[in-house]
Amino acid sequence: MSRPQPEARNAYRHFLPITTRWMDNDVYGHVNNVVYYSYFDTVVNQYLIVEGALDIHAGEVIGLVVETQCNYFGPLAFPQTVEAGLRVAHLGASSVRYEIGLFAQGEPHSAARGHFVHVYVDRTTRRPATLPPALAQALEKLR
Repeated sequence: MSRPQPEARNAYRHFLPITTRWMDNDVYGHVNNVVYYSYFDTVVNQYLIVEGALDIHAGEVIGLVVETQCNYFGPLAFPQTVEAGLRVAHLGASSVRYEIGLFAQGEPHSAARGHFVHVYVDRTTRRPATLPPALAQALEKLR
């Protein structure tokens, strides 16, 4: 298997600038690896909320993360703006695989890239649920 490589910006359909925080850095002077996953969550959920596809307080369905992964290629640090790129690689009846690239502001290639899979479930029963039309339409724009 070949080693994962950084990707170019044009591989992603949506971008969100995220300002790093002092607390994101670890003792080694760069953003700690676990913080990258919070950036993943931020770009996905911000997109869905702005698109009107996700009601985090009262929506009938919620997304549960069932798989996640990240490859790191270069450091990010405070103070810096991270530009999070987002795309959808797979869209199922009740699941979606998001792929995210994290870029240092203005850089042509990702400092990290990863994915996570959401399975959308009924808020009450926690059983898989068909994607509501507004959610499916918003996700389709990212394919």
